[in-house]
Amino acid sequence: MKKLVLDFPLQLQEALIIGKNYRFIATGKEFNNVIVTGLGGSGIGGSIVQNFVSDKLKTPFIVNKGYSLPAFVSRKSLVIVCSYSGNTEETVMAMKEAIKKRATVVCVTSGGTVAEIATQKKIDCILVPAGMPPRACLGYSLVQLLYVLSHFSLIGNGFERDIKKTIKEMKAAEADTQKKAMVIAKKVFGKLPIIYSSDHFEGVAVRFRQQLNENSKMLAWHGAIPEMNHNELVGWRDDAADKAVILLRNKNDYERIQTRMEINKKVFKKHTSTIIEIYSEGSSYLEEAFYLIHLTDWVSVFLADLRQLDATEVKVIDFLKKSLSKV
Repeated sequence: MKKLVLDFPLQLQEALIIGKNYRFIATGKEFNNVIVTGLGGSGIGGSIVQNFVSDKLKTPFIVNKGYSLPAFVSRKSLVIVCSYSGNTEETVMAMKEAIKKRATVVCVTSGGTVAEIATQKKIDCILVPAGMPPRACLGYSLVQLLYVLSHFSLIGNGFERDIKKTIKEMKAAEADTQKKAMVIAKKVFGKLPIIYSSDHFEGVAVRFRQQLNENSKMLAWHGAIPEMNHNELVGWRDDAADKAVILLRNKNDYERIQTRMEINKKVFKKHTSTIIEIYSEGSSYLEEAFYLIHLTDWVSVFLADLRQLDATEVKVIDFLKKSLSKV
């Protein structure tokens, strides 16, 4: 897993080449809505892209994480199917439903059933390299989502410039990033991580939580500000010395969000002494998001080391899938 995290900049670089060279079957048209359907490591890219395009895309954009699609999906919908393995049963079922409803379907996968159906139905299918854990392939899937949106003229291609800049900066700062990540991991070790971010970066917070779950083999939860200020904040009442608050921050977060975070810190400090603030680096949303993703990925694998666990192993998920196959 460490090698996969280390190679994240190279993955982004390869993802740009894949997206740039793909030749679409479907031509441009107007859509009433865009749906990304996918789960876990395959679906989190959709959540991050949703945050990224929220102030750019005028067409409604949602992320679907289940077996079925919303009732409004129709021939005027763009459905992007994301399944790294190509065999995720929920995503395969959603894909079949999208085809039945005659939506425009584009797939992002490494193969499997999704690729087979796409070939049979002559549907766009962007293939990414196979053989890795889905959570380690975020760069491949997320970048392809951007190329799909760009192809249909839903967004521009400025993301290419931002990602190229990210790759350069990420490589230059690699040693420092790992050093920061180890410091954070040691502070979190032995505690329950509670991650908070602005609502505009909630996808990144979810990604961090999922990496702690899968790589570090530990429970964690996340909340977004301002929403958590209207409910979860009241739960900060008892001693929480066994918990570590991690604030994912950006210097250009909305002013009132930053004010809320400072006030929230005063509340947290009454119950736990472990409050960690991680500020992003970069001059664009994608630069900031990828910086936080890369740093927190390292935190998750370093925590696995501290817990003396294999970051790659996900036996309980394998057990679940095997059990489901018998039903």
